[in-house]
Amino acid sequence: MLEHVANNLNRHCQVDFNSTVLIGVSGGPDSLFLLHVLQRLGLPVVAAHLNHRLRVEADEEARSVEAFTQRLNIPFVSSSEDAGAYAADKNLSIEEAARIIRYRFLFREAEKVQAQAVAVAHTADDQVETVLMHFLRGAGLDGLQGMSYRSLPNPWSETIPLVRPLLDIWREEIDAYHREHDLHPSQDSSNLDTRIYRNRLRHELIPYLKQYNPNVRQVIWRTADVLRADNAALEMMVDGVWQSCLISETSNYLTLDRELLLQQPVAVQRRILRRAIGVLRPGLRDIGFETIERALAFLQSPSRSGQRDLVAGLRLRTSGNRLWVAEWDALLPETAVSSFLDACDTWPQLPSDSEYPLPVPGSINLEGNWKLEALSVEEPDFMHDRAAENDDPLQAWVDADELVLPLVVRPRRPGDRFAPLGMQGHQTKVADFFINVKLPEALRRRWPLVCSGGRIVWIPGFRLGHPFRVREGTRRVVHLRLVSGKSI
Repeated sequence: MLEHVANNLNRHCQVDFNSTVLIGVSGGPDSLFLLHVLQRLGLPVVAAHLNHRLRVEADEEARSVEAFTQRLNIPFVSSSEDAGAYAADKNLSIEEAARIIRYRFLFREAEKVQAQAVAVAHTADDQVETVLMHFLRGAGLDGLQGMSYRSLPNPWSETIPLVRPLLDIWREEIDAYHREHDLHPSQDSSNLDTRIYRNRLRHELIPYLKQYNPNVRQVIWRTADVLRADNAALEMMVDGVWQSCLISETSNYLTLDRELLLQQPVAVQRRILRRAIGVLRPGLRDIGFETIERALAFLQSPSRSGQRDLVAGLRLRTSGNRLWVAEWDALLPETAVSSFLDACDTWPQLPSDSEYPLPVPGSINLEGNWKLEALSVEEPDFMHDRAAENDDPLQAWVDADELVLPLVVRPRRPGDRFAPLGMQGHQTKVADFFINVKLPEALRRRWPLVCSGGRIVWIPGFRLGHPFRVREGTRRVVHLRLVSGKSI
Protein backbone atom coordinates (compact mmCIF):
# COMPACT_ATOMS: atom_id res chain seq x y z
CA MET A 1 0.00 0.00 0.00
CA LEU A 2 2.83 2.41 0.85
CA GLU A 3 4.50 1.71 -2.48
CA HIS A 4 1.19 2.19 -4.31
CA VAL A 5 0.51 5.61 -2.75
CA ALA A 6 4.15 6.65 -3.22
CA ASN A 7 3.88 5.81 -6.93
CA ASN A 8 0.71 7.90 -7.24
CA LEU A 9 2.36 10.82 -5.48
CA ASN A 10 5.37 10.65 -7.74
CA ARG A 11 3.80 9.75 -11.09
CA HIS A 12 0.35 11.31 -11.01
CA CYS A 13 0.55 14.06 -8.39
CA GLN A 14 4.12 15.20 -9.19
CA VAL A 15 4.94 15.69 -5.51
CA ASP A 16 8.45 16.46 -4.28
CA PHE A 17 9.12 14.16 -1.31
CA ASN A 18 11.34 16.81 0.30
CA SER A 19 8.76 19.61 0.37
CA THR A 20 5.73 20.18 2.63
CA VAL A 21 2.28 18.88 1.72
CA LEU A 22 -0.78 20.21 3.56
CA ILE A 23 -3.41 17.49 4.09
CA GLY A 24 -7.09 18.14 4.60
CA VAL A 25 -8.07 15.90 7.54
CA SER A 26 -11.67 15.51 8.64
CA GLY A 27 -10.89 12.65 10.99
CA GLY A 28 -12.84 10.15 8.88
CA PRO A 29 -11.42 6.88 7.54
CA ASP A 30 -10.10 8.23 4.22
CA SER A 31 -8.32 11.36 5.45
CA LEU A 32 -6.87 9.57 8.49
CA PHE A 33 -5.49 6.89 6.18
CA LEU A 34 -3.94 9.53 3.90
CA LEU A 35 -2.31 11.32 6.82
CA HIS A 36 -0.93 8.11 8.34
CA VAL A 37 0.46 6.80 5.04
CA LEU A 38 2.11 10.06 3.98
CA GLN A 39 3.71 10.39 7.40
CA ARG A 40 5.08 6.82 7.12
CA LEU A 41 6.43 7.66 3.67
CA GLY A 42 8.52 10.41 5.24
CA LEU A 43 6.88 13.41 3.55
CA PRO A 44 6.91 16.67 5.50
CA VAL A 45 3.19 17.09 6.17
CA VAL A 46 0.89 19.53 7.92
CA ALA A 47 -2.60 18.38 8.96
CA ALA A 48 -5.41 20.91 8.51
CA HIS A 49 -8.90 20.49 9.98
CA LEU A 50 -11.96 22.70 9.51
CA ASN A 51 -14.91 22.41 11.86
CA HIS A 52 -18.05 23.18 9.81
CA ARG A 53 -20.27 23.35 12.94
CA LEU A 54 -22.87 21.15 11.30
CA ARG A 55 -23.08 18.28 13.81
CA VAL A 56 -23.06 17.99 17.61
CA GLU A 57 -20.01 15.70 17.47
CA ALA A 58 -17.98 18.15 15.34
CA ASP A 59 -16.07 19.66 18.29
CA GLU A 60 -15.12 16.21 19.58
CA GLU A 61 -13.91 15.19 16.10
CA ALA A 62 -11.68 18.28 15.93
CA ARG A 63 -10.12 17.37 19.29
CA SER A 64 -9.66 13.77 18.13
CA VAL A 65 -7.81 14.84 14.97
CA GLU A 66 -5.55 17.13 16.98
CA ALA A 67 -4.75 14.36 19.46
CA PHE A 68 -3.94 11.96 16.61
CA THR A 69 -1.52 14.44 15.02
CA GLN A 70 0.16 15.02 18.38
CA ARG A 71 0.79 11.28 18.79
CA LEU A 72 2.43 11.23 15.34
CA ASN A 73 4.27 14.52 15.96
CA ILE A 74 2.62 16.11 12.90
CA PRO A 75 2.07 19.91 12.75
CA PHE A 76 -1.63 20.72 13.05
CA VAL A 77 -3.72 23.76 12.08
CA SER A 78 -7.46 24.15 12.54
CA SER A 79 -10.29 26.61 12.22
CA SER A 80 -14.04 26.77 12.69
CA GLU A 81 -16.66 28.30 10.41
CA ASP A 82 -20.45 28.09 10.33
CA ALA A 83 -21.25 26.34 7.04
CA GLY A 84 -24.99 26.62 7.67
CA ALA A 85 -24.83 30.40 8.03
CA TYR A 86 -22.62 30.68 4.95
CA ALA A 87 -25.06 28.54 2.94
CA ALA A 88 -27.99 30.74 3.96
CA ASP A 89 -26.08 33.95 3.22
CA LYS A 90 -24.94 32.81 -0.23
CA ASN A 91 -28.10 30.83 -1.11
CA LEU A 92 -26.14 27.57 -1.45
CA SER A 93 -26.75 23.98 -0.43
CA ILE A 94 -25.08 22.95 2.82
CA GLU A 95 -22.79 20.57 0.91
CA GLU A 96 -21.64 23.25 -1.53
CA ALA A 97 -21.15 25.81 1.22
CA ALA A 98 -19.07 23.36 3.27
CA ARG A 99 -16.94 22.54 0.24
CA ILE A 100 -16.24 26.20 -0.52
CA ILE A 101 -15.23 27.21 2.99
CA ARG A 102 -13.18 24.01 3.44
CA TYR A 103 -11.05 24.55 0.32
CA ARG A 104 -10.74 28.25 1.01
CA PHE A 105 -9.34 27.38 4.44
CA LEU A 106 -6.99 24.67 3.11
CA PHE A 107 -5.40 26.86 0.46
CA ARG A 108 -5.12 29.81 2.84
CA GLU A 109 -3.20 27.63 5.30
CA ALA A 110 -1.13 26.11 2.48
CA GLU A 111 0.09 29.58 1.57
CA LYS A 112 0.98 30.31 5.19
CA VAL A 113 3.15 27.19 5.55
CA GLN A 114 4.48 27.47 1.97
CA ALA A 115 3.17 24.00 1.11
CA GLN A 116 3.94 22.65 -2.36
CA ALA A 117 0.43 21.12 -2.60
CA VAL A 118 -2.88 20.56 -0.85
CA ALA A 119 -3.74 16.85 -0.62
CA VAL A 120 -7.26 15.53 -0.10
CA ALA A 121 -8.44 11.97 0.43
CA HIS A 122 -10.86 11.30 -2.44
CA THR A 123 -10.91 7.57 -3.13
CA ALA A 124 -11.86 5.31 -6.03
CA ASP A 125 -15.36 5.08 -4.55
CA ASP A 126 -15.62 8.88 -4.53
CA GLN A 127 -14.53 8.88 -8.16
CA VAL A 128 -17.27 6.43 -9.13
CA GLU A 129 -19.90 8.46 -7.29
CA THR A 130 -18.70 11.69 -8.93
CA VAL A 131 -18.83 10.18 -12.42
CA LEU A 132 -22.34 8.85 -11.79
CA MET A 133 -23.49 12.26 -10.53
CA HIS A 134 -22.13 13.93 -13.66
CA PHE A 135 -23.63 11.28 -15.94
CA LEU A 136 -27.11 11.56 -14.41
CA ARG A 137 -27.00 15.35 -14.63
CA GLY A 138 -25.62 15.29 -18.18
CA ALA A 139 -21.95 15.87 -18.96
CA GLY A 140 -19.30 15.60 -21.65
CA LEU A 141 -15.79 14.23 -21.35
CA ASP A 142 -14.81 16.85 -18.78
CA GLY A 143 -17.47 15.58 -16.38
CA LEU A 144 -17.30 11.87 -17.20
CA GLN A 145 -13.54 11.72 -16.62
CA GLY A 146 -14.23 12.49 -12.97
CA MET A 147 -11.63 14.03 -10.68
CA SER A 148 -7.94 14.39 -11.51
CA TYR A 149 -4.94 13.26 -9.47
CA ARG A 150 -3.52 16.77 -9.85
CA SER A 151 -5.40 20.02 -10.57
CA LEU A 152 -3.49 23.19 -11.40
CA PRO A 153 -4.66 25.84 -11.81
CA ASN A 154 -7.73 25.21 -9.69
CA PRO A 155 -10.52 27.47 -8.39
CA TRP A 156 -8.49 28.18 -5.26
CA SER A 157 -4.98 28.81 -6.52
CA GLU A 158 -2.94 29.49 -9.64
CA THR A 159 0.25 28.18 -8.04
CA ILE A 160 -0.60 25.49 -5.46
CA PRO A 161 -1.92 22.23 -6.94
CA LEU A 162 -4.75 20.19 -5.47
CA VAL A 163 -3.66 16.53 -5.41
CA ARG A 164 -5.66 13.34 -4.84
CA PRO A 165 -3.25 10.41 -4.35
CA LEU A 166 -5.98 7.91 -3.34
CA LEU A 167 -8.11 8.03 -6.50
CA ASP A 168 -7.47 4.37 -7.34
CA ILE A 169 -7.76 2.98 -3.78
CA TRP A 170 -11.06 1.47 -2.63
CA ARG A 171 -12.70 1.97 0.73
CA GLU A 172 -12.41 -1.70 1.67
CA GLU A 173 -8.63 -1.43 1.25
CA ILE A 174 -8.61 1.58 3.55
CA ASP A 175 -10.75 -0.23 6.14
CA ALA A 176 -8.32 -3.17 6.09
CA TYR A 177 -5.41 -0.78 6.66
CA HIS A 178 -7.14 0.71 9.71
CA ARG A 179 -7.66 -2.76 11.19
CA GLU A 180 -4.05 -3.70 10.53
CA HIS A 181 -2.69 -0.58 12.24
CA ASP A 182 -5.35 -0.35 14.97
CA LEU A 183 -6.55 3.08 13.85
CA HIS A 184 -9.95 4.37 14.96
CA PRO A 185 -11.27 7.09 12.62
CA SER A 186 -14.40 9.09 13.30
CA GLN A 187 -17.59 8.11 11.52
CA ASP A 188 -19.59 10.98 10.03
CA SER A 189 -23.26 10.24 10.71
CA SER A 190 -24.29 12.53 7.84
CA ASN A 191 -22.77 10.01 5.40
CA LEU A 192 -25.80 7.81 6.09
CA ASP A 193 -28.34 10.54 5.32
CA THR A 194 -29.93 9.52 2.00
CA ARG A 195 -31.53 12.94 1.63
CA ILE A 196 -28.07 13.94 0.39
CA TYR A 197 -27.76 13.14 -3.31
CA ARG A 198 -24.29 11.57 -3.16
CA ASN A 199 -25.36 9.34 -0.27
CA ARG A 200 -28.33 8.07 -2.26
CA LEU A 201 -25.97 7.05 -5.03
CA ARG A 202 -23.67 5.34 -2.53
CA HIS A 203 -26.29 3.49 -0.51
CA GLU A 204 -29.07 2.93 -3.04
CA LEU A 205 -28.07 3.26 -6.72
CA ILE A 206 -24.65 1.57 -6.71
CA PRO A 207 -25.87 -1.49 -4.72
CA TYR A 208 -28.78 -1.72 -7.17
CA LEU A 209 -26.42 -1.60 -10.18
CA LYS A 210 -24.34 -4.39 -8.64
CA GLN A 211 -27.29 -6.69 -9.29
CA TYR A 212 -26.57 -6.26 -13.01
CA ASN A 213 -22.79 -6.34 -12.70
CA PRO A 214 -21.07 -7.10 -9.38
CA ASN A 215 -18.00 -5.21 -10.65
CA VAL A 216 -19.91 -2.10 -11.71
CA ARG A 217 -17.74 0.20 -9.58
CA GLN A 218 -14.56 -1.03 -11.24
CA VAL A 219 -16.17 -0.73 -14.69
CA ILE A 220 -17.19 2.88 -14.07
CA TRP A 221 -13.75 3.71 -12.65
CA ARG A 222 -11.93 2.19 -15.67
CA THR A 223 -14.24 4.05 -18.06
CA ALA A 224 -13.43 7.33 -16.36
CA ASP A 225 -9.72 6.52 -16.53
CA VAL A 226 -9.95 5.89 -20.29
CA LEU A 227 -11.96 9.06 -20.83
CA ARG A 228 -9.42 11.06 -18.86
CA ALA A 229 -6.67 9.99 -21.29
CA ASP A 230 -8.91 10.74 -24.28
CA ASN A 231 -9.78 14.12 -22.81
CA ALA A 232 -6.11 14.97 -22.33
CA ALA A 233 -5.40 14.20 -25.99
CA LEU A 234 -8.32 16.35 -27.12
CA GLU A 235 -7.17 19.19 -24.87
CA MET A 236 -3.76 19.14 -26.54
CA MET A 237 -5.53 19.66 -29.87
CA VAL A 238 -7.65 22.45 -28.40
CA ASP A 239 -4.53 24.18 -27.05
CA GLY A 240 -3.32 24.77 -30.61
CA VAL A 241 -6.71 26.01 -31.81
CA TRP A 242 -7.00 28.30 -28.79
CA GLN A 243 -3.72 30.00 -29.60
CA SER A 244 -4.86 30.52 -33.19
CA CYS A 245 -8.36 31.79 -32.32
CA LEU A 246 -7.48 34.03 -29.37
CA ILE A 247 -6.95 37.57 -30.65
CA SER A 248 -6.75 39.41 -27.33
CA GLU A 249 -7.37 38.87 -23.63
CA THR A 250 -8.05 41.38 -20.85
CA SER A 251 -9.37 41.04 -17.31
CA ASN A 252 -12.97 41.49 -18.47
CA TYR A 253 -13.19 40.19 -22.03
CA LEU A 254 -11.69 37.82 -24.59
CA THR A 255 -11.67 38.43 -28.34
CA LEU A 256 -11.85 35.37 -30.60
CA ASP A 257 -11.56 34.94 -34.35
CA ARG A 258 -15.12 33.88 -35.16
CA GLU A 259 -14.39 32.77 -38.74
CA LEU A 260 -11.50 30.54 -37.68
CA LEU A 261 -13.52 29.12 -34.79
CA LEU A 262 -16.37 28.23 -37.14
CA GLN A 263 -13.94 26.18 -39.23
CA GLN A 264 -13.30 23.82 -36.29
CA PRO A 265 -15.24 20.64 -35.45
CA VAL A 266 -18.23 21.30 -33.20
CA ALA A 267 -16.53 19.44 -30.33
CA VAL A 268 -13.61 21.86 -30.50
CA GLN A 269 -15.92 24.87 -30.74
CA ARG A 270 -17.64 23.75 -27.53
CA ARG A 271 -14.32 23.40 -25.72
CA ILE A 272 -13.06 26.79 -26.88
CA LEU A 273 -16.25 28.46 -25.63
CA ARG A 274 -16.06 26.55 -22.33
CA ARG A 275 -12.42 27.56 -21.92
CA ALA A 276 -13.24 31.21 -22.60
CA ILE A 277 -15.87 31.15 -19.84
CA GLY A 278 -13.38 29.48 -17.53
CA VAL A 279 -10.79 32.20 -18.12
CA LEU A 280 -13.22 34.94 -17.06
CA ARG A 281 -14.97 32.88 -14.37
CA PRO A 282 -12.27 30.52 -12.99
CA GLY A 283 -14.35 29.65 -9.93
CA LEU A 284 -17.49 28.72 -11.87
CA ARG A 285 -18.25 25.02 -11.46
CA ASP A 286 -20.14 22.73 -13.78
CA ILE A 287 -20.79 24.98 -16.77
CA GLY A 288 -24.01 23.46 -18.06
CA PHE A 289 -24.74 21.87 -21.42
CA GLU A 290 -27.46 24.44 -22.10
CA THR A 291 -25.03 27.32 -21.59
CA ILE A 292 -22.55 25.94 -24.12
CA GLU A 293 -25.26 25.06 -26.63
CA ARG A 294 -26.68 28.58 -26.35
CA ALA A 295 -23.21 29.98 -27.02
CA LEU A 296 -22.69 27.57 -29.91
CA ALA A 297 -26.00 28.58 -31.50
CA PHE A 298 -25.05 32.26 -31.22
CA LEU A 299 -21.59 31.60 -32.69
CA GLN A 300 -23.12 29.90 -35.71
CA SER A 301 -26.08 32.27 -36.14
CA PRO A 302 -25.82 35.56 -34.20
CA SER A 303 -28.99 37.29 -33.09
CA ARG A 304 -30.21 40.50 -34.66
CA SER A 305 -28.87 42.47 -31.71
CA GLY A 306 -25.37 41.04 -32.13
CA GLN A 307 -25.17 40.00 -28.50
CA ARG A 308 -26.59 37.48 -26.07
CA ASP A 309 -26.61 36.75 -22.35
CA LEU A 310 -24.34 33.82 -21.53
CA VAL A 311 -23.87 32.92 -17.86
CA ALA A 312 -22.71 34.39 -14.54
CA GLY A 313 -22.72 38.00 -15.69
CA LEU A 314 -21.04 37.28 -19.03
CA ARG A 315 -22.31 38.03 -22.53
CA LEU A 316 -21.44 37.13 -26.10
CA ARG A 317 -20.98 39.89 -28.65
CA THR A 318 -20.14 39.64 -32.34
CA SER A 319 -19.19 42.20 -34.95
CA GLY A 320 -17.68 41.28 -38.31
CA ASN A 321 -15.12 38.53 -37.78
CA ARG A 322 -14.86 39.10 -34.02
CA LEU A 323 -16.52 37.22 -31.19
CA TRP A 324 -16.26 38.62 -27.68
CA VAL A 325 -16.88 36.74 -24.46
CA ALA A 326 -17.16 39.59 -22.01
CA GLU A 327 -18.43 41.04 -18.77
CA TRP A 328 -21.73 42.79 -19.35
CA ASP A 329 -20.24 46.17 -18.50
CA ALA A 330 -16.97 45.72 -20.40
CA LEU A 331 -16.18 48.40 -22.98
CA LEU A 332 -15.33 46.40 -26.09
CA PRO A 333 -13.09 47.63 -28.92
CA GLU A 334 -14.67 47.83 -32.36
CA THR A 335 -18.11 47.06 -30.92
CA ALA A 336 -20.73 48.23 -33.38
CA VAL A 337 -23.83 50.05 -32.27
CA SER A 338 -26.80 47.74 -31.90
CA SER A 339 -27.65 46.53 -35.38
CA PHE A 340 -31.13 48.05 -35.42
CA LEU A 341 -29.57 51.52 -35.13
CA ASP A 342 -27.28 50.83 -38.08
CA ALA A 343 -30.28 49.90 -40.20
CA CYS A 344 -32.40 52.96 -39.33
CA ASP A 345 -32.79 56.30 -41.06
CA THR A 346 -34.20 57.82 -37.86
CA TRP A 347 -33.84 56.94 -34.19
CA PRO A 348 -36.27 56.81 -31.26
CA GLN A 349 -36.05 60.06 -29.31
CA LEU A 350 -38.29 61.70 -26.73
CA PRO A 351 -39.91 64.93 -27.94
CA SER A 352 -38.59 66.84 -24.89
CA ASP A 353 -36.91 66.38 -21.51
CA SER A 354 -40.30 65.75 -19.88
CA GLU A 355 -41.79 62.57 -18.43
CA TYR A 356 -44.55 60.74 -20.31
CA PRO A 357 -46.94 58.23 -18.70
CA LEU A 358 -47.15 54.85 -20.45
CA PRO A 359 -50.40 53.08 -19.53
CA VAL A 360 -50.79 49.29 -19.70
CA PRO A 361 -52.18 48.68 -22.22
CA GLY A 362 -51.20 51.77 -24.14
CA SER A 363 -48.52 53.52 -26.17
CA ILE A 364 -46.70 56.82 -26.62
CA ASN A 365 -45.30 58.36 -29.78
CA LEU A 366 -41.62 59.19 -30.13
CA GLU A 367 -39.74 61.30 -32.61
CA GLY A 368 -38.38 59.62 -35.71
CA ASN A 369 -41.69 57.85 -36.40
CA TRP A 370 -41.25 55.42 -33.48
CA LYS A 371 -43.55 54.53 -30.63
CA LEU A 372 -43.39 52.60 -27.35
CA GLU A 373 -46.12 50.07 -26.59
CA ALA A 374 -47.07 48.27 -23.39
CA LEU A 375 -49.36 45.24 -23.59
CA SER A 376 -50.82 42.93 -20.96
CA VAL A 377 -50.06 39.25 -21.53
CA GLU A 378 -52.76 36.67 -20.94
CA GLU A 379 -50.54 33.56 -21.07
CA PRO A 380 -47.65 34.09 -18.61
CA ASP A 381 -46.50 30.43 -18.77
CA PHE A 382 -46.03 30.68 -22.50
CA MET A 383 -44.40 34.09 -22.20
CA HIS A 384 -41.84 32.78 -19.71
CA ASP A 385 -40.32 30.68 -22.50
CA ARG A 386 -40.48 33.62 -24.90
CA ALA A 387 -38.77 35.89 -22.38
CA ALA A 388 -36.03 33.38 -21.60
CA GLU A 389 -35.18 33.00 -25.29
CA ASN A 390 -35.60 36.67 -26.24
CA ASP A 391 -32.66 38.27 -28.03
CA ASP A 392 -34.65 41.00 -29.78
CA PRO A 393 -33.52 44.45 -28.50
CA LEU A 394 -36.84 45.98 -29.59
CA GLN A 395 -38.99 44.06 -27.12
CA ALA A 396 -38.97 42.89 -23.52
CA TRP A 397 -41.23 40.85 -21.25
CA VAL A 398 -41.57 42.18 -17.71
CA ASP A 399 -42.85 40.75 -14.42
CA ALA A 400 -45.95 42.90 -13.86
CA ASP A 401 -45.90 42.30 -10.10
CA GLU A 402 -42.61 44.22 -9.92
CA LEU A 403 -44.13 47.30 -11.56
CA VAL A 404 -45.66 50.47 -10.13
CA LEU A 405 -48.20 51.73 -12.66
CA PRO A 406 -48.45 53.78 -14.68
CA LEU A 407 -45.04 53.33 -16.23
CA VAL A 408 -43.11 56.49 -16.98
CA VAL A 409 -40.97 57.12 -20.04
CA ARG A 410 -38.32 59.78 -19.53
CA PRO A 411 -34.80 60.73 -20.63
CA ARG A 412 -31.62 60.07 -18.67
CA ARG A 413 -30.96 62.13 -15.55
CA PRO A 414 -27.64 62.87 -13.82
CA GLY A 415 -26.73 60.01 -11.48
CA ASP A 416 -29.16 57.50 -13.02
CA ARG A 417 -28.20 53.90 -12.29
CA PHE A 418 -29.41 50.68 -13.86
CA ALA A 419 -29.18 46.95 -13.05
CA PRO A 420 -28.81 45.33 -16.50
CA LEU A 421 -30.10 41.81 -17.07
CA GLY A 422 -27.22 39.37 -16.81
CA MET A 423 -25.30 41.26 -14.11
CA GLN A 424 -27.04 39.44 -11.23
CA GLY A 425 -28.53 42.66 -9.85
CA HIS A 426 -25.30 44.69 -9.89
CA GLN A 427 -25.82 48.28 -10.98
CA THR A 428 -23.97 50.50 -13.43
CA LYS A 429 -24.35 54.16 -14.29
CA VAL A 430 -26.63 54.74 -17.26
CA ALA A 431 -24.04 57.15 -18.65
CA ASP A 432 -21.41 54.38 -18.56
CA PHE A 433 -23.88 51.89 -20.03
CA PHE A 434 -24.53 54.17 -23.01
CA ILE A 435 -20.79 54.47 -23.58
CA ASN A 436 -20.30 50.70 -23.32
CA VAL A 437 -22.99 49.94 -25.90
CA LYS A 438 -21.61 52.64 -28.20
CA LEU A 439 -24.81 54.69 -28.33
CA PRO A 440 -23.84 57.85 -30.25
CA GLU A 441 -23.46 60.78 -27.89
CA ALA A 442 -25.97 62.89 -29.85
CA LEU A 443 -28.70 60.31 -29.12
CA ARG A 444 -28.10 59.87 -25.38
CA ARG A 445 -29.78 63.02 -23.98
CA ARG A 446 -33.31 62.13 -25.12
CA TRP A 447 -33.07 58.33 -25.45
CA PRO A 448 -36.27 56.89 -23.89
CA LEU A 449 -36.02 55.05 -20.58
CA VAL A 450 -39.00 53.03 -19.34
CA CYS A 451 -39.26 53.51 -15.56
CA SER A 452 -41.39 52.28 -12.67
CA GLY A 453 -41.43 53.71 -9.17
CA GLY A 454 -38.16 55.52 -9.75
CA ARG A 455 -36.36 52.43 -11.12
CA ILE A 456 -35.34 51.86 -14.74
CA VAL A 457 -37.24 48.88 -16.14
CA TRP A 458 -35.96 48.82 -19.71
CA ILE A 459 -33.57 50.72 -21.92
CA PRO A 460 -35.33 50.15 -25.27
CA GLY A 461 -33.06 48.75 -27.92
CA PHE A 462 -30.53 47.48 -25.40
CA ARG A 463 -31.33 45.85 -22.07
CA LEU A 464 -34.04 44.87 -19.61
CA GLY A 465 -33.51 45.61 -15.92
CA HIS A 466 -32.54 42.50 -13.94
CA PRO A 467 -35.13 42.96 -11.14
CA PHE A 468 -37.98 43.00 -13.70
CA ARG A 469 -37.12 39.79 -15.56
CA VAL A 470 -39.77 37.09 -15.99
CA ARG A 471 -39.09 34.11 -13.73
CA GLU A 472 -40.65 30.66 -13.22
CA GLY A 473 -43.02 31.97 -10.57
CA THR A 474 -44.14 35.06 -12.50
CA ARG A 475 -47.93 35.25 -12.64
CA ARG A 476 -48.55 38.41 -14.70
CA VAL A 477 -46.49 39.72 -17.61
CA VAL A 478 -46.27 43.04 -19.46
CA HIS A 479 -44.90 43.02 -22.99
CA LEU A 480 -42.94 46.17 -23.97
CA ARG A 481 -42.18 46.98 -27.59
CA LEU A 482 -40.26 49.66 -29.46
CA VAL A 483 -41.91 49.92 -32.87
CA SER A 484 -40.68 51.83 -35.91
CA GLY A 485 -43.00 53.59 -38.39
CA LYS A 486 -42.25 50.87 -40.92
CA SER A 487 -43.73 48.28 -38.57
CA ILE A 488 -46.83 50.21 -37.45
